[in-house]
Amino acid sequence: MALAEEVDARPVVKRADKEGLRLVRFLWCGNDGTVRAKASSRHGLEGRIRAGIGLTVAMQAMNGLDHLQPVEGMGPVGEIRLVPDPDTFRVLPYAPHTGAMLVDQRTLDGEVAPVDQRGFLRRMVVRLAERGARLEVAFENEFALATRGERGEYVPIDSSLCFSTIGMTESQDYVDALVAALDAQDIPLEQYYAELGHGQQEISTPHRPAVRAADEQLLVRETIRAVAAAHGLIATLAPKPWPGGAGNGCHMHFSLWDADDERNRFHDPDAADRFSEEGRRFLAGVLHHLPALCGLTAPSFNSYDRIVPQYWAGAFTCWGHDNREAPLRLPSLFSGMEEASTNVELKAADATCNPYLAIGGLIAAGLDGLDNPDLALPAPVEVDPATLSEDRRDELGVRPLPSSQGEALDALEADAVLTGALGPVLAQSYLAVRRSEWETYSAEDEAFAQQGHFEKY
Repeated sequence: MALAEEVDARPVVKRADKEGLRLVRFLWCGNDGTVRAKASSRHGLEGRIRAGIGLTVAMQAMNGLDHLQPVEGMGPVGEIRLVPDPDTFRVLPYAPHTGAMLVDQRTLDGEVAPVDQRGFLRRMVVRLAERGARLEVAFENEFALATRGERGEYVPIDSSLCFSTIGMTESQDYVDALVAALDAQDIPLEQYYAELGHGQQEISTPHRPAVRAADEQLLVRETIRAVAAAHGLIATLAPKPWPGGAGNGCHMHFSLWDADDERNRFHDPDAADRFSEEGRRFLAGVLHHLPALCGLTAPSFNSYDRIVPQYWAGAFTCWGHDNREAPLRLPSLFSGMEEASTNVELKAADATCNPYLAIGGLIAAGLDGLDNPDLALPAPVEVDPATLSEDRRDELGVRPLPSSQGEALDALEADAVLTGALGPVLAQSYLAVRRSEWETYSAEDEAFAQQGHFEKY
Protein backbone atom coordinates (compact mmCIF):
# COMPACT_ATOMS: atom_id res chain seq x y z
CA MET A 1 0.00 0.00 0.00
CA ALA A 2 1.20 3.50 -0.78
CA LEU A 3 1.93 6.01 1.94
CA ALA A 4 -1.19 7.75 3.22
CA GLU A 5 -0.61 11.02 1.35
CA GLU A 6 -0.33 9.11 -1.98
CA VAL A 7 -3.67 7.32 -1.61
CA ASP A 8 -6.43 8.34 -3.99
CA ALA A 9 -9.44 8.49 -1.68
CA ARG A 10 -11.87 9.75 -4.30
CA PRO A 11 -13.21 6.39 -5.60
CA VAL A 12 -14.17 5.28 -2.08
CA VAL A 13 -15.73 8.64 -1.23
CA LYS A 14 -17.69 8.59 -4.50
CA ARG A 15 -18.93 5.07 -3.80
CA ALA A 16 -19.85 5.99 -0.23
CA ASP A 17 -21.90 8.92 -1.54
CA LYS A 18 -23.60 6.74 -4.14
CA GLU A 19 -24.51 4.09 -1.54
CA GLY A 20 -25.73 6.67 0.97
CA LEU A 21 -23.27 5.55 3.63
CA ARG A 22 -23.13 7.34 6.96
CA LEU A 23 -20.27 5.40 8.56
CA VAL A 24 -17.23 3.49 7.36
CA ARG A 25 -15.59 1.07 9.77
CA PHE A 26 -11.81 0.76 9.88
CA LEU A 27 -11.25 -2.90 10.82
CA TRP A 28 -8.19 -4.56 12.32
CA CYS A 29 -7.42 -7.77 14.19
CA GLY A 30 -5.41 -7.63 17.39
CA ASN A 31 -2.84 -9.91 18.94
CA ASP A 32 -5.77 -11.49 20.80
CA GLY A 33 -7.42 -12.54 17.53
CA THR A 34 -10.54 -10.43 18.03
CA VAL A 35 -11.79 -8.10 15.30
CA ARG A 36 -12.04 -4.48 16.39
CA ALA A 37 -12.90 -1.25 14.62
CA LYS A 38 -13.13 2.49 14.69
CA ALA A 39 -15.49 4.27 12.31
CA SER A 40 -15.40 7.49 10.34
CA SER A 41 -18.54 9.36 9.45
CA ARG A 42 -19.09 10.22 5.81
CA HIS A 43 -18.07 13.78 6.68
CA GLY A 44 -14.30 13.96 6.65
CA LEU A 45 -13.93 10.45 5.17
CA GLU A 46 -11.54 11.58 2.46
CA GLY A 47 -9.14 13.01 5.00
CA ARG A 48 -9.41 9.93 7.22
CA ILE A 49 -8.51 7.71 4.29
CA ARG A 50 -5.38 9.75 3.63
CA ALA A 51 -4.26 10.39 7.20
CA GLY A 52 -5.91 7.53 9.10
CA ILE A 53 -7.63 7.39 12.47
CA GLY A 54 -5.67 7.68 15.70
CA LEU A 55 -5.31 4.67 17.98
CA THR A 56 -3.52 4.34 21.28
CA VAL A 57 -0.41 2.17 21.09
CA ALA A 58 -1.82 0.28 24.08
CA MET A 59 -4.38 -1.62 22.00
CA GLN A 60 -1.87 -4.16 20.76
CA ALA A 61 -1.11 -5.06 24.36
CA MET A 62 -4.80 -5.68 25.08
CA ASN A 63 -5.83 -9.30 25.52
CA GLY A 64 -9.13 -11.02 24.77
CA LEU A 65 -10.50 -10.09 28.18
CA ASP A 66 -9.68 -6.40 27.66
CA HIS A 67 -6.85 -6.58 30.17
CA LEU A 68 -3.94 -4.34 29.21
CA GLN A 69 -0.56 -6.07 29.49
CA PRO A 70 2.66 -4.37 30.64
CA VAL A 71 4.48 -4.30 27.29
CA GLU A 72 7.23 -1.75 26.86
CA GLY A 73 6.14 1.12 24.61
CA MET A 74 2.46 0.07 24.66
CA GLY A 75 1.08 2.02 27.58
CA PRO A 76 -0.91 5.24 27.94
CA VAL A 77 1.56 7.41 26.01
CA GLY A 78 1.74 7.32 22.23
CA GLU A 79 -0.38 6.78 19.13
CA ILE A 80 -0.36 5.02 15.83
CA ARG A 81 -2.61 5.56 12.82
CA LEU A 82 -5.13 3.14 11.36
CA VAL A 83 -4.68 3.86 7.65
CA PRO A 84 -7.29 2.09 5.50
CA ASP A 85 -6.54 0.24 2.31
CA PRO A 86 -9.06 1.54 -0.26
CA ASP A 87 -8.76 -1.67 -2.27
CA THR A 88 -10.51 -3.50 0.59
CA PHE A 89 -13.58 -1.21 0.66
CA ARG A 90 -16.89 -3.03 1.03
CA VAL A 91 -20.46 -1.92 1.63
CA LEU A 92 -21.69 -4.00 4.57
CA PRO A 93 -25.03 -5.56 3.63
CA TYR A 94 -25.87 -6.40 7.24
CA ALA A 95 -25.21 -2.90 8.66
CA PRO A 96 -27.47 -0.14 7.27
CA HIS A 97 -25.63 2.78 5.65
CA THR A 98 -22.24 1.35 6.68
CA GLY A 99 -19.09 0.34 4.85
CA ALA A 100 -15.76 -1.12 5.93
CA MET A 101 -12.08 -1.18 5.02
CA LEU A 102 -9.16 -3.15 6.40
CA VAL A 103 -6.30 -1.08 7.76
CA ASP A 104 -2.54 -0.89 8.01
CA GLN A 105 -1.10 0.35 11.29
CA ARG A 106 1.33 3.21 10.70
CA THR A 107 3.67 5.24 12.86
CA LEU A 108 3.16 9.01 12.97
CA ASP A 109 5.77 9.45 10.24
CA GLY A 110 3.93 7.07 7.92
CA GLU A 111 6.08 3.97 8.35
CA VAL A 112 4.65 0.52 8.94
CA ALA A 113 4.34 0.09 12.72
CA PRO A 114 6.52 -2.76 14.07
CA VAL A 115 3.41 -4.25 15.70
CA ASP A 116 1.36 -4.22 12.48
CA GLN A 117 0.25 -7.80 11.82
CA ARG A 118 -0.87 -7.00 8.28
CA GLY A 119 2.55 -5.46 7.70
CA PHE A 120 4.18 -8.67 8.91
CA LEU A 121 2.23 -10.67 6.33
CA ARG A 122 3.22 -8.19 3.65
CA ARG A 123 6.89 -8.74 4.56
CA MET A 124 6.47 -12.49 4.18
CA VAL A 125 4.71 -11.98 0.83
CA VAL A 126 7.69 -9.92 -0.34
CA ARG A 127 10.07 -12.69 0.70
CA LEU A 128 8.10 -15.12 -1.46
CA ALA A 129 7.97 -12.63 -4.33
CA GLU A 130 11.78 -12.49 -4.27
CA ARG A 131 11.56 -16.16 -5.33
CA GLY A 132 9.01 -15.33 -8.01
CA ALA A 133 6.26 -16.99 -5.97
CA ARG A 134 3.05 -16.22 -4.16
CA LEU A 135 0.95 -18.19 -1.66
CA GLU A 136 -2.72 -18.80 -2.32
CA VAL A 137 -4.87 -19.52 0.74
CA ALA A 138 -8.47 -20.58 1.28
CA PHE A 139 -10.29 -20.89 4.59
CA GLU A 140 -12.91 -23.41 5.68
CA ASN A 141 -14.75 -21.91 8.65
CA GLU A 142 -16.74 -24.10 11.01
CA PHE A 143 -19.11 -22.35 13.37
CA ALA A 144 -22.15 -23.05 15.49
CA LEU A 145 -25.54 -21.34 15.71
CA ALA A 146 -27.20 -21.01 19.10
CA THR A 147 -29.89 -19.25 21.07
CA ARG A 148 -29.99 -18.27 24.74
CA GLY A 149 -31.75 -20.62 27.14
CA GLU A 150 -33.86 -19.63 30.12
CA ARG A 151 -30.82 -19.63 32.42
CA GLY A 152 -28.65 -17.74 29.95
CA GLU A 153 -26.97 -20.88 28.64
CA TYR A 154 -26.11 -21.36 24.97
CA VAL A 155 -28.47 -23.76 23.20
CA PRO A 156 -27.62 -25.12 19.72
CA ILE A 157 -30.36 -24.53 17.16
CA ASP A 158 -30.58 -28.22 16.22
CA SER A 159 -29.42 -31.69 17.20
CA SER A 160 -29.12 -33.07 13.68
CA LEU A 161 -26.56 -35.46 12.25
CA CYS A 162 -23.46 -34.68 10.17
CA PHE A 163 -24.38 -33.42 6.67
CA SER A 164 -28.04 -33.84 7.61
CA THR A 165 -30.62 -32.13 5.45
CA ILE A 166 -32.59 -31.64 8.66
CA GLY A 167 -29.78 -29.42 9.91
CA MET A 168 -29.76 -27.57 6.58
CA THR A 169 -33.49 -26.99 6.80
CA GLU A 170 -33.25 -25.70 10.36
CA SER A 171 -30.72 -23.05 9.33
CA GLN A 172 -31.82 -22.40 5.74
CA ASP A 173 -33.12 -18.86 6.27
CA TYR A 174 -29.89 -17.89 8.01
CA VAL A 175 -27.68 -19.52 5.39
CA ASP A 176 -29.59 -17.89 2.54
CA ALA A 177 -29.00 -14.48 4.13
CA LEU A 178 -25.34 -15.36 4.80
CA VAL A 179 -24.68 -16.33 1.18
CA ALA A 180 -26.34 -13.15 -0.06
CA ALA A 181 -24.30 -11.01 2.35
CA LEU A 182 -21.03 -12.65 1.28
CA ASP A 183 -21.90 -12.29 -2.42
CA ALA A 184 -22.58 -8.59 -1.87
CA GLN A 185 -19.00 -8.26 -0.57
CA ASP A 186 -17.51 -10.15 -3.54
CA ILE A 187 -16.77 -13.21 -1.41
CA PRO A 188 -18.30 -16.22 -3.22
CA LEU A 189 -19.38 -19.22 -1.20
CA GLU A 190 -17.82 -22.40 -2.62
CA GLN A 191 -19.33 -25.02 -0.29
CA TYR A 192 -21.77 -25.17 2.59
CA TYR A 193 -23.09 -27.98 4.74
CA ALA A 194 -24.39 -28.75 8.20
CA GLU A 195 -21.46 -30.24 10.11
CA LEU A 196 -21.10 -32.90 12.79
CA GLY A 197 -21.86 -30.86 15.90
CA HIS A 198 -25.28 -29.73 17.01
CA GLY A 199 -26.03 -26.41 15.37
CA GLN A 200 -22.70 -26.60 13.52
CA GLN A 201 -22.21 -25.22 10.02
CA GLU A 202 -19.26 -25.13 7.63
CA ILE A 203 -18.55 -22.79 4.73
CA SER A 204 -15.66 -22.65 2.27
CA THR A 205 -14.54 -19.54 0.42
CA PRO A 206 -12.15 -19.27 -2.56
CA HIS A 207 -8.37 -19.34 -2.73
CA ARG A 208 -6.95 -15.82 -2.65
CA PRO A 209 -3.47 -14.28 -2.56
CA ALA A 210 -2.20 -14.22 1.02
CA VAL A 211 -3.08 -10.67 2.13
CA ARG A 212 -6.47 -10.70 0.44
CA ALA A 213 -7.20 -14.10 2.00
CA ALA A 214 -6.53 -12.71 5.48
CA ASP A 215 -8.56 -9.55 4.78
CA GLU A 216 -11.53 -11.59 3.60
CA GLN A 217 -11.26 -13.96 6.55
CA LEU A 218 -11.98 -11.00 8.85
CA LEU A 219 -14.92 -9.97 6.67
CA VAL A 220 -16.26 -13.54 6.69
CA ARG A 221 -16.04 -13.74 10.48
CA GLU A 222 -17.85 -10.42 10.81
CA THR A 223 -20.55 -11.50 8.36
CA ILE A 224 -21.17 -14.87 10.02
CA ARG A 225 -21.84 -13.21 13.37
CA ALA A 226 -23.71 -10.16 12.11
CA VAL A 227 -26.16 -12.11 9.97
CA ALA A 228 -26.82 -14.42 12.91
CA ALA A 229 -27.57 -11.46 15.17
CA ALA A 230 -30.07 -10.15 12.61
CA HIS A 231 -31.87 -13.50 12.81
CA GLY A 232 -31.97 -13.55 16.61
CA LEU A 233 -29.15 -16.09 16.82
CA ILE A 234 -25.64 -16.22 18.24
CA ALA A 235 -22.92 -17.49 15.92
CA THR A 236 -19.68 -18.66 17.46
CA LEU A 237 -16.42 -19.66 15.80
CA ALA A 238 -14.92 -20.63 19.17
CA PRO A 239 -12.82 -23.81 18.76
CA LYS A 240 -14.82 -25.80 21.33
CA PRO A 241 -18.13 -24.04 21.92
CA TRP A 242 -19.57 -26.80 24.13
CA PRO A 243 -17.40 -29.04 26.31
CA GLY A 244 -17.57 -32.58 24.96
CA GLY A 245 -19.08 -31.47 21.65
CA ALA A 246 -17.61 -31.09 18.20
CA GLY A 247 -14.88 -28.52 17.63
CA ASN A 248 -14.83 -25.59 15.21
CA GLY A 249 -11.77 -25.54 13.00
CA CYS A 250 -10.68 -22.95 10.50
CA HIS A 251 -8.82 -25.15 8.06
CA MET A 252 -6.28 -23.37 5.87
CA HIS A 253 -5.72 -24.70 2.34
CA PHE A 254 -2.53 -23.37 0.77
CA SER A 255 -0.56 -23.71 -2.45
CA LEU A 256 2.50 -22.03 -3.95
CA TRP A 257 2.17 -20.38 -7.36
CA ASP A 258 4.38 -18.48 -9.77
CA ALA A 259 4.05 -14.78 -9.10
CA ASP A 260 3.55 -13.85 -12.76
CA ASP A 261 1.60 -16.74 -14.24
CA GLU A 262 -0.77 -19.52 -13.31
CA ARG A 263 1.68 -22.35 -12.63
CA ASN A 264 1.08 -24.18 -9.36
CA ARG A 265 4.50 -24.96 -7.92
CA PHE A 266 3.00 -27.65 -5.67
CA HIS A 267 1.88 -29.63 -8.73
CA ASP A 268 4.04 -32.16 -10.59
CA PRO A 269 2.11 -34.24 -13.14
CA ASP A 270 4.91 -36.84 -13.19
CA ALA A 271 4.99 -37.48 -9.42
CA ALA A 272 3.04 -40.47 -8.15
CA ASP A 273 0.85 -38.26 -5.97
CA ARG A 274 1.23 -35.19 -8.27
CA PHE A 275 2.98 -33.32 -5.42
CA SER A 276 6.18 -31.56 -6.45
CA GLU A 277 9.62 -31.65 -4.86
CA GLU A 278 9.33 -27.92 -4.14
CA GLY A 279 6.01 -28.58 -2.43
CA ARG A 280 7.62 -31.30 -0.32
CA ARG A 281 10.38 -28.95 0.79
CA PHE A 282 7.85 -26.25 1.68
CA LEU A 283 5.76 -28.81 3.58
CA ALA A 284 8.86 -30.08 5.39
CA GLY A 285 9.38 -26.58 6.79
CA VAL A 286 5.77 -26.27 7.89
CA LEU A 287 5.85 -29.69 9.56
CA HIS A 288 9.16 -28.95 11.32
CA HIS A 289 7.83 -25.69 12.77
CA LEU A 290 4.27 -26.92 13.36
CA PRO A 291 4.37 -27.04 17.20
CA ALA A 292 5.48 -23.39 17.25
CA LEU A 293 3.17 -22.46 14.37
CA CYS A 294 0.25 -23.67 16.49
CA GLY A 295 0.97 -20.68 18.72
CA LEU A 296 -0.18 -18.54 15.78
CA THR A 297 -2.78 -20.76 14.06
CA ALA A 298 -4.47 -22.25 17.16
CA PRO A 299 -3.56 -19.62 19.73
CA SER A 300 -6.35 -19.53 22.30
CA PHE A 301 -6.98 -21.35 25.55
CA ASN A 302 -10.04 -22.94 23.95
CA SER A 303 -8.01 -24.17 20.94
CA TYR A 304 -6.58 -27.10 22.89
CA ASP A 305 -9.96 -28.42 23.91
CA ARG A 306 -10.31 -29.08 20.17
CA ILE A 307 -6.85 -30.34 19.18
CA VAL A 308 -7.03 -33.78 20.76
CA PRO A 309 -6.54 -37.24 19.23
CA GLN A 310 -9.34 -38.85 17.22
CA TYR A 311 -11.38 -35.67 16.80
CA TRP A 312 -10.12 -35.09 13.22
CA ALA A 313 -8.29 -31.94 14.31
CA GLY A 314 -4.74 -33.21 13.84
CA ALA A 315 -3.02 -33.77 17.19
CA PHE A 316 0.34 -35.19 16.05
CA THR A 317 3.25 -33.93 13.94
CA CYS A 318 2.64 -35.78 10.69
CA TRP A 319 1.23 -35.45 7.21
CA GLY A 320 -0.72 -37.83 5.02
CA HIS A 321 -2.72 -38.31 1.86
CA ASP A 322 -6.39 -37.64 2.62
CA ASN A 323 -5.66 -38.42 6.29
CA ARG A 324 -8.05 -36.28 8.31
CA GLU A 325 -6.30 -37.19 11.55
CA ALA A 326 -3.09 -35.64 10.25
CA PRO A 327 -2.73 -31.89 10.90
CA LEU A 328 -1.29 -31.54 7.38
CA ARG A 329 -3.37 -33.30 4.75
CA LEU A 330 -2.58 -33.64 1.05
CA PRO A 331 -6.05 -33.82 -0.51
CA SER A 332 -6.82 -36.03 -3.48
CA LEU A 333 -7.15 -34.16 -6.76
CA PHE A 334 -10.20 -33.45 -8.88
CA SER A 335 -10.39 -34.87 -12.39
CA GLY A 336 -9.73 -32.24 -15.03
CA MET A 337 -8.55 -29.77 -12.35
CA GLU A 338 -5.46 -31.59 -11.15
CA GLU A 339 -3.11 -28.62 -11.11
CA ALA A 340 -5.69 -26.18 -9.72
CA SER A 341 -6.67 -28.55 -6.91
CA THR A 342 -3.15 -29.43 -5.72
CA ASN A 343 -2.85 -27.96 -2.23
CA VAL A 344 -2.15 -28.78 1.40
CA GLU A 345 -4.68 -28.44 4.21
CA LEU A 346 -3.60 -27.28 7.66
CA LYS A 347 -6.16 -28.62 10.13
CA ALA A 348 -4.47 -27.41 13.34
CA ALA A 349 -5.97 -23.96 12.95
CA ASP A 350 -9.05 -22.14 14.18
CA ALA A 351 -10.75 -18.76 13.97
CA THR A 352 -9.32 -17.44 17.23
CA CYS A 353 -6.16 -16.74 15.24
CA ASN A 354 -5.16 -13.45 13.71
CA PRO A 355 -5.13 -14.57 10.04
CA TYR A 356 -2.29 -12.20 9.11
CA LEU A 357 -0.08 -13.85 11.73
CA ALA A 358 -1.25 -17.35 10.86
CA ILE A 359 -0.55 -17.01 7.13
CA GLY A 360 2.65 -15.04 7.70
CA GLY A 361 3.92 -17.72 10.07
CA LEU A 362 2.99 -20.40 7.55
CA ILE A 363 5.06 -18.64 4.89
CA ALA A 364 8.03 -18.19 7.23
CA ALA A 365 7.94 -21.92 8.09
CA GLY A 366 7.63 -22.95 4.45
CA LEU A 367 10.48 -20.67 3.41
CA ASP A 368 12.70 -22.34 5.99
CA GLY A 369 11.89 -25.64 4.33
CA LEU A 370 12.90 -24.23 0.95
CA ASP A 371 16.12 -22.72 2.33
CA ASN A 372 17.26 -25.39 4.77
CA PRO A 373 18.59 -28.57 3.11
CA ASP A 374 18.67 -30.30 6.49
CA LEU A 375 14.85 -30.34 6.64
CA ALA A 376 13.55 -33.42 4.88
CA LEU A 377 9.90 -34.41 4.61
CA PRO A 378 9.33 -37.71 6.43
CA ALA A 379 7.20 -40.49 5.04
CA PRO A 380 3.46 -39.84 5.07
CA VAL A 381 1.36 -41.37 7.82
CA GLU A 382 -1.60 -43.08 6.20
CA VAL A 383 -3.39 -44.25 9.36
CA ASP A 384 -4.76 -42.51 12.42
CA PRO A 385 -1.53 -41.78 14.34
CA ALA A 386 -3.34 -42.31 17.64
CA THR A 387 -3.71 -46.00 16.72
CA LEU A 388 0.06 -46.46 16.47
CA SER A 389 2.12 -47.52 19.46
CA GLU A 390 4.39 -44.92 21.04
CA ASP A 391 7.40 -46.91 19.82
CA ARG A 392 6.12 -46.87 16.26
CA ARG A 393 5.39 -43.15 16.43
CA ASP A 394 8.92 -42.58 17.72
CA GLU A 395 10.31 -44.55 14.76
CA LEU A 396 8.32 -42.33 12.36
CA GLY A 397 9.26 -39.10 14.15
CA VAL A 398 5.62 -38.47 15.04
CA ARG A 399 5.21 -36.37 18.19
CA PRO A 400 2.14 -34.96 19.94
CA LEU A 401 1.38 -31.36 19.14
CA PRO A 402 1.12 -28.97 22.11
CA SER A 403 -1.71 -29.98 24.41
CA SER A 404 -2.34 -26.51 25.82
CA GLN A 405 -2.11 -22.86 24.90
CA GLY A 406 0.83 -22.53 27.29
CA GLU A 407 2.79 -25.31 25.54
CA ALA A 408 2.11 -23.81 22.12
CA LEU A 409 3.35 -20.40 23.25
CA ASP A 410 6.46 -21.98 24.76
CA ALA A 411 7.16 -23.65 21.41
CA LEU A 412 6.63 -20.38 19.56
CA GLU A 413 8.90 -18.43 21.88
CA ALA A 414 11.64 -21.04 21.40
CA ASP A 415 11.38 -21.00 17.60
CA ALA A 416 13.99 -18.55 16.27
CA VAL A 417 12.69 -18.73 12.70
CA LEU A 418 9.14 -17.70 13.55
CA THR A 419 10.01 -15.12 16.22
CA GLY A 420 12.71 -13.72 13.95
CA ALA A 421 10.17 -13.32 11.16
CA LEU A 422 7.71 -11.59 13.50
CA GLY A 423 10.36 -9.19 14.80
CA PRO A 424 10.99 -8.36 18.46
CA VAL A 425 8.15 -5.87 18.97
CA LEU A 426 5.43 -8.03 17.46
CA ALA A 427 6.75 -11.25 19.01
CA GLN A 428 7.04 -9.72 22.49
CA SER A 429 3.61 -8.10 22.48
CA TYR A 430 1.92 -11.16 20.99
CA LEU A 431 3.40 -13.54 23.54
CA ALA A 432 2.53 -11.19 26.40
CA VAL A 433 -1.10 -10.94 25.29
CA ARG A 434 -1.61 -14.64 24.72
CA ARG A 435 0.25 -15.73 27.88
CA SER A 436 -1.94 -13.45 29.97
CA GLU A 437 -4.99 -15.23 28.57
CA TRP A 438 -3.46 -18.60 29.43
CA GLU A 439 -2.82 -17.49 32.99
CA THR A 440 -6.31 -16.07 33.49
CA TYR A 441 -8.27 -18.97 32.02
CA SER A 442 -6.06 -21.54 33.77
CA ALA A 443 -7.09 -20.05 37.10
CA GLU A 444 -10.83 -20.17 36.31
CA ASP A 445 -13.41 -22.88 35.70
CA GLU A 446 -14.79 -24.37 32.48
CA ALA A 447 -17.85 -22.14 32.43
CA PHE A 448 -15.69 -19.02 32.59
CA ALA A 449 -13.58 -20.24 29.67
CA GLN A 450 -16.66 -21.07 27.60
CA GLN A 451 -18.16 -17.64 28.23
CA GLY A 452 -14.86 -15.98 27.45
CA HIS A 453 -14.64 -17.50 23.97
CA PHE A 454 -18.21 -18.14 22.83
CA GLU A 455 -19.25 -14.61 21.87
CA LYS A 456 -15.80 -13.09 21.21
CA TYR A 457 -14.89 -15.30 18.26
